[in-house]
Amino acid sequence: MNPAPRELDVRPILRSGGEPFQAIMEAVNGLEAGQALRLFATFRPQPLFKVMASRGFAHEARELEGGDWEVLFTPRETVAPVEVSADAQDPEAWPDPSEHLDLTELDPPEPMVRILAAAERLQPGEVLFALLSREPVFLFPELAKRGHQWAGNFDETRTTFRIFVRAGKKG
Repeated sequence: MNPAPRELDVRPILRSGGEPFQAIMEAVNGLEAGQALRLFATFRPQPLFKVMASRGFAHEARELEGGDWEVLFTPRETVAPVEVSADAQDPEAWPDPSEHLDLTELDPPEPMVRILAAAERLQPGEVLFALLSREPVFLFPELAKRGHQWAGNFDETRTTFRIFVRAGKKG
């Protein structure tokens, strides 16, 4: 049986002029396997539907009295698709990783710092593999800027992000 949905009310953030996206992503990253997220907002959060769909969530939205919205995001029972950097060529053919990092116990930005340092030690074409407690959205542009490729996704429990980084040419 799945745990009860986690509730997140972002209406106070929105009413004060704030941006709730980070709070929503932190709530999503804190969900247990199979757990849904019940979100309360001052408007129908249409742009969020695509973001959540890419993370494996379906949604049901309903308007509340007074014009506010309640959205229930429920995890789909599918394996998360592998995301890849724009320049990643045939990740299935990459060599086995020469370095493995378990960074699940570290708080940001330490995982990003360690991955970037490890990637710089690799020879061009070598691969490192890392486990993270959240999707490293700020790492992706840093890898691209340094000429590295990446491929990754969440594991089946959606609690660990797995990433392969292939070292680019030394510049």
